[in-house]
Amino acid sequence: QVQLVESGGGLVQAGGSLRLSCAASGRTLESYVMGWFRQAPGKEREFVSGITWSGGRTYYVDWVKGRFTISRDNAKNTGHLQMNSLKPEDTAVYYCAARQVLGIPTPQAMGAGRLYDYWGQGIQVTVSS
Repeated sequence: QVQLVESGGGLVQAGGSLRLSCAASGRTLESYVMGWFRQAPGKEREFVSGITWSGGRTYYVDWVKGRFTISRDNAKNTGHLQMNSLKPEDTAVYYCAARQVLGIPTPQAMGAGRLYDYWGQGIQVTVSS
């Protein structure tokens, strides 16, 4: 069993930065990809960013490219999402998620929340104007 716990959220003004962390416990996450999703009130959960187990491939949606950076430290079973130049529209509950894959996933597969097996509880990110 894998448990994921997010941290690092909070309230920040537009243009500010936050670093989200995702700590994994339980079963090892070897060969697992990690993704970050977010959900705003009244909207469906959407993909934000993802990273392969080796860290060799990263995935970003267009609206965060150049602002967000995903990384992971497998030795510490921890993933991070550095968020810079935050905008009010980034306000949402952010979730980390993981799934096991043996190869290099396609962007479509990385972005499909239904394919992920493990999810954190979510953490609030609020960006004020």
